[in-house]
Amino acid sequence: MTIIALILSVLIGLFIVYGFKPGQTIAKLLLSFSGAYLLSISILHLIPEVYVTGNSTIGFYILLGLLIQLVLDFFSKGAEHGHLHIQKDMRFPTALFISLSLHAFMEGIPLGGHHNHEHLLWAIVIHKVPIAILLGTFFVKSNISKLRATLFILLFSLMSPLGSVAGGQIPFLVTYSTEITAVVIGIFLHISTIILFESS
Repeated sequence: MTIIALILSVLIGLFIVYGFKPGQTIAKLLLSFSGAYLLSISILHLIPEVYVTGNSTIGFYILLGLLIQLVLDFFSKGAEHGHLHIQKDMRFPTALFISLSLHAFMEGIPLGGHHNHEHLLWAIVIHKVPIAILLGTFFVKSNISKLRATLFILLFSLMSPLGSVAGGQIPFLVTYSTEITAVVIGIFLHISTIILFESS
């Protein structure tokens, strides 16, 4: 169910792009909603969940997540929160691909743990739909070949499911699931606050 929902969220975003050709306003509204949802899930569910473990270093890992997302933003130019810049004669954006893939993989890791992360799953799904819309629009308007764009989107749709599988199978990730969830909280706090700040 988790893997299907994560893949479908990206495919739904693409379907919206190719089927309805929405304007930037629709994508921005969906992105604003996803930012508010990410922030509320982080504060109301994820932060209490990691702090109840009694781990005194949780705050450090949340700050680490903020820092990691700041570094990823440098390479993606803010694509995670709606910034995609189209230039003429653009080549395939390798840095954007790696940054978005790492981001998606990391946010999927806590989904593979032993805890019930249904709220986190829906937060990721809701966030991925507008991101997929923006990515689809980006590729439609750029001169990147349809084959490369399709491969990018398909690989991107698999990153969170791969993170989820890794989070449930790799012993290191299972052992440090609380710390990794705290890192993801930091990433979500960074993304959601920037989305809400820019949308206001």
